[in-house]
Amino acid sequence: MTKIKPKLTDEEKRLLKLRNEMNRKRPWFRRQEWFRYKRLGDHWRRPKGKHSKMREHKGYRPPVVDSGYRGPRKVRGLHPSGFKEVLVHNVKDLEGINPEREAIRIASRVGVKKRTEIEKKAKELNIRVLNPMLRGE
Repeated sequence: MTKIKPKLTDEEKRLLKLRNEMNRKRPWFRRQEWFRYKRLGDHWRRPKGKHSKMREHKGYRPPVVDSGYRGPRKVRGLHPSGFKEVLVHNVKDLEGINPEREAIRIASRVGVKKRTEIEKKAKELNIRVLNPMLRGE
């Protein structure tokens, strides 16, 4: 089975490549004092303390989430393949999808029976499935 490729402009291809490079350089944002207390975990929370050095963006503190780390606006929200993701729950949801610009992601709550129907219909309509079932055909 050949992979379906999106129809992208040269600028969009360039910006996707740029976003990929930016993602590689982007630091791992961790919560303030994540290393000190196990109960905090390392998921991001904004530092809000009055005397917080992290909130003040001191150089010797870990990086803080900022708008400057965002990707280019034109390719924001696109899958790394270049398609716009559309969440699908049943076969009827495939009706309004543009196969040149959009790809589907089958919802996690969909069972095997309905999933195979959706994948079969998507193949007929030449729509890319981003999370196909991992079974031999």
